[in-house]
Amino acid sequence: MSSSDLTDGPGNNGGGRSVDWTPVPQTALVIHPVRPGAGPLRTPEARLEEAVGLAEALDLEVREARVAPLRAATPSTLFGKGKVAELGERCEALEVNVAVVDDALTPVQQRNLEKAWQVKVLDRTGMILEIFARRARTREGRLQVELARLAYERSRLVRTWTHLERQRGGFGVMGGPGETQIETDRRLLADKIGRLKKELDEVRRTRTLQRDARKRAPFPTIALVGYTNAGKSTLFNRLTQAQVEARDMLFATLDPTLRTVALPGGRPAILSDTVGFISDLPHELVDAFRATLEEVQEADVVLHVRDISSEETEAQAEDVRKVLKQLDAGQDGQTLIEVWNKIDRLPQDDRDSLFAKSRRSLEFGDHPAVALSAVTGEGCDALLELLAHLVDDEAPIAADLGPGDGEALAWLYRNGRVTSREDRPDGGLHLEVKLDAQALGRFERLYPGALTAH
Repeated sequence: MSSSDLTDGPGNNGGGRSVDWTPVPQTALVIHPVRPGAGPLRTPEARLEEAVGLAEALDLEVREARVAPLRAATPSTLFGKGKVAELGERCEALEVNVAVVDDALTPVQQRNLEKAWQVKVLDRTGMILEIFARRARTREGRLQVELARLAYERSRLVRTWTHLERQRGGFGVMGGPGETQIETDRRLLADKIGRLKKELDEVRRTRTLQRDARKRAPFPTIALVGYTNAGKSTLFNRLTQAQVEARDMLFATLDPTLRTVALPGGRPAILSDTVGFISDLPHELVDAFRATLEEVQEADVVLHVRDISSEETEAQAEDVRKVLKQLDAGQDGQTLIEVWNKIDRLPQDDRDSLFAKSRRSLEFGDHPAVALSAVTGEGCDALLELLAHLVDDEAPIAADLGPGDGEALAWLYRNGRVTSREDRPDGGLHLEVKLDAQALGRFERLYPGALTAH
């Protein structure tokens, strides 16, 4: 789905007439179908509100949004004949040029609904892919999105082309004898997908080398994950003093961002901000963004940021857990912490209750949680203290430095955590310092004899 797909209505090819290049305002009817046996965690109204948010993230003017219960899914159009006619009348009455169906449509369903309603039809997968295509900034992000879009469009060639029955009988690379147009286009798409995968493999190799280099540095890694718009980027900025774009919009962050955060006691850690998850995340995107999400797999600590003020917080948390399970995150010794964000939006009694629940989880529970507000900063110090404790569990060692060992002193402050310092009368220092195994080995090689016991 390209941006031009959203600007050209069906059949507007000019027919020999002059073309008016004035941008057409994009107006939409948003429909959330409720399938039989829909899960109880999330209400249809909340799902509809989320679909409206996705449409608005595409700069669509939503003129109406409605829930459409389904008795049974119709293979050809998803909706029954009467509902198709009713929704078509609404499209005409509202004078919209886009119909958003908050569900995964088959290529046949999408084509038939466009014919019936005479408007462009976007399904949930197409919307999310289009948003990702507009927001990706890094080369890796753009490659991943393009790969996901091509995989999506490959199944929709039957809708894209109107001349598929024609056969090519020529020579050369554009099709052998008897090759139909759809076969040619599928082959071209397959070739392009193959090239993109090779390019992405190169990017992944570079990212792996960068990750390996970070592993050699004595810094723990912390990854932020969560439902889209849960406040991850705002928390990222709060903890690192960075200026990552943080907007009240779905998928404001797509490309991973890494910064250093200073933990209490002075030890640095690497914090990464990742793409937000969403319910029914298209499998094409999960596959395409697997390289980016490897940051989550490799992290020492995973922070699951939740919008605790949302009525849908439990359902959103379950969606995030599903994706984390797909990535095998939160396992093999990895620490997973829930961050209950946006407490500033709650009444004081609810906030006090959450703080008490958080304290109990830290003292007695297997699943630690921290209540905070990334906007006001309330509770953020408690989170940093917890992180410092989790990633800094080495026993302290003693180091005796002479008056001229300023370089070794700076190295210890830069790469470890100095827990106590005693100045000696001769100008030297006695330190208690925490170093992880890699940093300890490097210090001993660089400054032999400085450690008195370990």
